Amino acid sequence: MARKYLSKSTFIKGIQCEKALYLHKFNPELADEISQQQEAVFQTGTNVGILAQELFPGGIDASPKDYTKYFESFKYTQQLIDEGVEVIYEAGFCFDYVMCFVDVLVKKDGKWHAYEVKSSTKVSETYIIDASLQYYIMKNSGLDIADISIVHIDNNYVRDGEIDLNQLFHSVSVINQADNNNDYVKNKLMTLHATLSKDSVPNIDIGEHCSYPYDCNFKGYCWKHIPQYSIFDISRLNKEIKWSLYNGRYIEIKDIPIDTKLSNNQKIEIDSYINQTEIIHKIKIREFVNSLSNNIYHLDFETYQSAVPPFNGLKPYQQIPFQYSAHYENNGTIEHYEFLADPSNDPREAFVKALINDMNKDGDILVYNIGFERGRLNELIRILPKYQVQLESIIDRMKDLMIPFKEKWYYVPAMKGSYSIKYVLPALVPSLSYDNLEINNGSLASSTFANLHNISDLDQIHKTRKHLLEYCKLDTLAMVKILEVLRSV
Repeated sequence: MARKYLSKSTFIKGIQCEKALYLHKFNPELADEISQQQEAVFQTGTNVGILAQELFPGGIDASPKDYTKYFESFKYTQQLIDEGVEVIYEAGFCFDYVMCFVDVLVKKDGKWHAYEVKSSTKVSETYIIDASLQYYIMKNSGLDIADISIVHIDNNYVRDGEIDLNQLFHSVSVINQADNNNDYVKNKLMTLHATLSKDSVPNIDIGEHCSYPYDCNFKGYCWKHIPQYSIFDISRLNKEIKWSLYNGRYIEIKDIPIDTKLSNNQKIEIDSYINQTEIIHKIKIREFVNSLSNNIYHLDFETYQSAVPPFNGLKPYQQIPFQYSAHYENNGTIEHYEFLADPSNDPREAFVKALINDMNKDGDILVYNIGFERGRLNELIRILPKYQVQLESIIDRMKDLMIPFKEKWYYVPAMKGSYSIKYVLPALVPSLSYDNLEINNGSLASSTFANLHNISDLDQIHKTRKHLLEYCKLDTLAMVKILEVLRSV
C-alpha cells in the first residue's frame, strides 16, 4: 500500500480517532454531508486568516494556485526563503510524508517566527498540538525557527471606528509547549502512519471522541447502530452517565437500569417514552394560560454573529438582531408584523425603531426562551440608550411560552426529551412543519443573512429575503398554534 501523506487537519483528525482518519483517506464517500452552517464556519476561518495577514504587511503568498499541487508550494516557499523574502503567507513545508502550511512566517533578526491564526477567542489544547506539529515539520525541514505563536480573536475588543487589528487580535507564544511536545508528535505520527498502512478499518467503538474536540464527520456511519431515540437523547443527562450506560450495553431507553441516577424530569421523559403516555398537568397549564392577557404578541428574533465586529459598539461574535416576526392576537383576530434588515447597513437602530412601532398595542409579548430576546434587547439598550424606556417596556411585557414544556407540564413522547420549539411544534401541531422551507433553522437563517450582501443578482436577493421571512413567520405562527393547544387543555 502506497504511503499516505498527512496534513495538519488529518493529523488532528487521527489524534481524535484513528478510525475517522482511515475512513477519511480510504472511504471518504461515507462522510456526512457538509452543512451550509459548517461551510460558513470554514469561511469565517479563511476570512480571519486573510485579515490577520495585515498584521504582517508586505508578504508574498506561497500557496499553490491549484490546491492539489502541494509540492509547488513547498518549492516556492523554499525559493522565497532563498531570495531573502522576510514575510511569507501560507508557507508550505513537508517532512517524512507530513505537510503543513503556516499562516504567516516572518523573519526577525535572522530567525523565523511562525504565526498560526485562529478565529476562536481562546487558545485550546488542540491548537497547541496543531502548532506543535507545524513546529516539528519546520524544524525538521531545516528552518531556523525561533518562535511559534497562535494569533486569535480577543473577545474583549469593542469596535470604535475603523478596525484596530492590534486590538482585535491577540498573539500567544507556544514555543515552549511545541518544543516539549516534540516526542509526542513524533510518536503519534508513527502511530498514524502505521494505521494507514493497514488493510482494514480500525476497530474503534463510538465514544466521547466522536464529538471532542470536533464533531466527527463520520458520525452518521459509526452511529448507525444507535436507535433514533436512545440514551444519548435524554435531556440534560450527564455525559459520564450516558457513556457508562453505553459501555454497559444499555442503549435503548427501555433498558436503563432502575438504579440509574436521574432527575425527576428525566424520569418523566423516560416513563413517557416507555409507556407511550402523555404528561399533562392541567392545573399548571391552565394557570399559565390564565396568566396571559387576552391580547398577545407572539414574537421571535433572528440574529447573526461575526468574528470581526462589523459595526461600532460590538464585540467579536456578539449577536446582532436583523429580523423579527410577530403575530398579534386581538379578540380572535390575528395580525402579522415583520422586519428584515438591509444587509448593507447596521441593522440595529432600524430593528429597534420598527419593533417599538409594532409593539405599540396593549398585551403581553410572548416569546420562546425569554433569556435570548431579553438579552438582545438589553444589549441594544446599552448601545442605543435613547430607546431605553421603550425597550424596557417591551422587556417588562415579555412572558415565556417555553415554560410549560421546560417544566414538563406538557410532555409527549414525540418531543424526544427536548423542549425546543423544533420538537414541540411537530409533536403538538403535526400539520405545521419546517421541512419544506428553503431556510428551516436559525443557524441557516443567520449564515444566509450574513452572506446576503455578497449576492449581486437582484432576483436572488429577492428570493433569499422571501425565504428568510417565511422561516421567521413560521416560528411565530408556531407559537400561536402551540398556545391554542395549551388553551384546549
